[in-house]
This record gives sequence, structure tokens and C-alpha cells, in this order.
Amino acid sequence: MKRANQTEVKEFVFQGFSNFQEHQLILFVVFLSLYILTLAGNLIIVTVIRIDHHLHTPMYFFLSVLSTSETFYSLVIIPRMLSSLVGRSQSISLEGCGTQLFFFLGFAITNCLLLAVMGYDRYVAICNPLCYSIVMNWRVCVILASSVCATGFSLSLIQAMAIFRLPFCDSLIEHFFCDVRPMLDLACVTPIINDVLTLIISLLAITAPATFLFISYILIISTILQIASAEGRKKTFATCASHLTVVIIHYGCASIAYFKPKSENTKDQDQLISVTYTVIKPLLNPIVYSLRNKEVQDALWRVMGRKSLS
Repeated sequence: MKRANQTEVKEFVFQGFSNFQEHQLILFVVFLSLYILTLAGNLIIVTVIRIDHHLHTPMYFFLSVLSTSETFYSLVIIPRMLSSLVGRSQSISLEGCGTQLFFFLGFAITNCLLLAVMGYDRYVAICNPLCYSIVMNWRVCVILASSVCATGFSLSLIQAMAIFRLPFCDSLIEHFFCDVRPMLDLACVTPIINDVLTLIISLLAITAPATFLFISYILIISTILQIASAEGRKKTFATCASHLTVVIIHYGCASIAYFKPKSENTKDQDQLISVTYTVIKPLLNPIVYSLRNKEVQDALWRVMGRKSLS
């Protein structure tokens, strides 16, 4: 079904925070502060893991990859959003919008799949400890990390190409970045195929790894409950507590964003959800792994002590 007044759109204009004109300076300061903390936190985690040899294990290798991916994920969205808040650039070209959507989805899907791989690492470490060094050797770790990145950006490319082959009838994006649903809302045709494709990719990127993680943690918890001593159970569960916390936050935000029925869509709700998974969630990763993970804390103190002595 075609819309009236179809014209070729070569540029889009963000309308994301137009309802908060009087608060845009405050939002700029808040988001900039959170962005700086996110960059600093993820950089510290990657640096500590790289320097401290105690953290040269598969679990922390995947954590460093996740932190790197989260850094680029926020880099794709937040700088342009900050620029829009101070009125410097409300518009984006068609090519720029497609590029932003591609990289945003690529890193987002990669993060979902990386969390599943980290869950598998914890499953092998707890349920099959004798085989851990054989199953999770460095060659396997590199292959897994490379595979999830390739899969994430392949699915992202398919989604972006499908969306930007559509004709657009409007140039006003009621959002602060080029996301899937806001772009489909601008299409001149009813994008049934794109809706189906979005659902399939969401199932592959969110539901499938979430189901895998759910089954993995059932097996992990059942194994932990078989440990005789309470201290042993507590110590073993502590090795995956940080990961489980990040998983719940990450998949919770992603599920709300991409499985919420269209009839429930409102501009303010969508923006609040989007701010949660683009600005706040990337910051929670280093906070959780810094506050809840004793090995990372100990490694940080060792690195700081080493710098102080030198």
C-alpha cells in the first residue's frame, strides 16, 4: 500500500528530544558524564585484563572483547546525540543513517551473542572442569569471538540493506538515532517483509542466545547445588554472578525494545527505552564487573600498586 506524496529522501532530521527543549542542556551534561564514565570504565577493564596475567583466561578474554564492543556500540550513537542536544547537527544523510544503523545493530547483536559465549564458558568451567582447558583453549576462544562478530555484522548488513531499499516518504525521524522501528515508520510502503525479517533477526539475536543461556544456567545451578560445602557453593556461584547480572540487564532491555507490540509504541516510551540500552546499559557492564567481581578488583589494585611503585 503506497502513501501519498512520495518523494526521494536524501537526508533525515532527528526529532528525538524536541519535547525537552528547555532541558536539553541538562540532558547534554548528564549524557556526556555517563558517556565519559562508560569509556573510562570499559578502557580500565580492557587495560587491566591486558596487563594482569592473572586475568589471561578465556572468561576475561571474552570480557575484554565485550568491553571493546560496548565502547564502539556507544561511540556509534552518543557523540551524534550529544551534538544534536546542543543544536549543532539535527540532520543526517541517507548514507550516514544507513551506516549508523549498520554499526549499531552489528555491535548490538555481537554483544548478545558474546554473552551467550561467556555463558557457555561458565557452563564448561563449572559443569566439566576437568575438560575446561581442552574445550576452551585459546584457538577455540579466538574462533568463537570471531564467529560472533562475523554473525552479528552479517545479520546487521541484511537488516540495513532491507530497510534502505525501501522508499521513504518522510524525513523526520522521531528518535535520536537511526533505529529499526523509526526507519520502518518512514517507509512509503507497508514493510511486511521487513517486519518479518526484523522478527527473525530478533529471534536469532535475542531469543536463541537467551534460551541457550537459560538452559546453561539451569545446568550450572544444578551442578552448584551438588557441591557439599556452603562455602564451595558460594565461591563457585560467585564466578558467574557478574555475568548473570549483565545478562539479565542486557536481554531485558533488548526484549522490551524489540518485542514490544507496535500498538503500545509511544514516542516518549521508545526514547526512554532507547536511552536505557544505548546510554545506561553500556555503563553497567564495567560497574557490575568492577563491583561484583573480586578478581577484577584485585587485578586493578595490583596494577595501581605497580604503577605507584614505578
